[in-house]
Amino acid sequence: MRNFRRAVRITVFLILALWLHYVMPQRDIARVTSTEVVRTDFSALNRIFFAQADTGATDNPSRDLRFINTERKATYLFGLIRGGNQTMVYRNEDTGWIYPPYFKFDSADLQAEAGAAISTAEPYDWVVITHYGWRIRWLSIYPNAVSIRPAPSEEFRPIPWGNIIIYIALIAGALFLRAMWRQFRERTLDPLADRAEDRMDHVQADFAERRGRVRRWLDSWKSK
Repeated sequence: MRNFRRAVRITVFLILALWLHYVMPQRDIARVTSTEVVRTDFSALNRIFFAQADTGATDNPSRDLRFINTERKATYLFGLIRGGNQTMVYRNEDTGWIYPPYFKFDSADLQAEAGAAISTAEPYDWVVITHYGWRIRWLSIYPNAVSIRPAPSEEFRPIPWGNIIIYIALIAGALFLRAMWRQFRERTLDPLADRAEDRMDHVQADFAERRGRVRRWLDSWKSK
């Protein structure tokens, strides 16, 4: 039972960690190489990883998707380790009022900003692309770009203050809920369990006493 509870906790923790990694904003240092609009058909596997159609448009099974093609600085371990350059394709979709709560309504404007930031000749112009989501090539899943702003240089390392604040708030909230649960268990559940255990002990003792009386009565008849 203890191993089962441990497995459930690990599974819940992994699901929560993956969900946070998907929805939390990430920032890449990249240079825009091109932009394009591609007619895309969604499958049952990747449909949930795409947002809704642009605000005011009809959400059809297939629609035009805006893409921003870039070359970015590869990073590992939450940006602590910087690698070489790698290609990265971002989708550019409105999130509107739905999940995740980025309230993005300006994908057309962002596409124009990305087009203006195209840099194919040295010295390159580098930008900071804020996005959420993953790039899974075999499922044709792309991270969704949220904003683009100029970067001071290709070696610029943005500090994710928003993520740090959110993680601190989540940890503080988890510790607060844990403290509330422990107080509730100590003040309410444990006394109830103790009373139930005491009542069970009394019932067992009463049953043992009655059984002893019956046995003594039967023994008295045997002696006669």
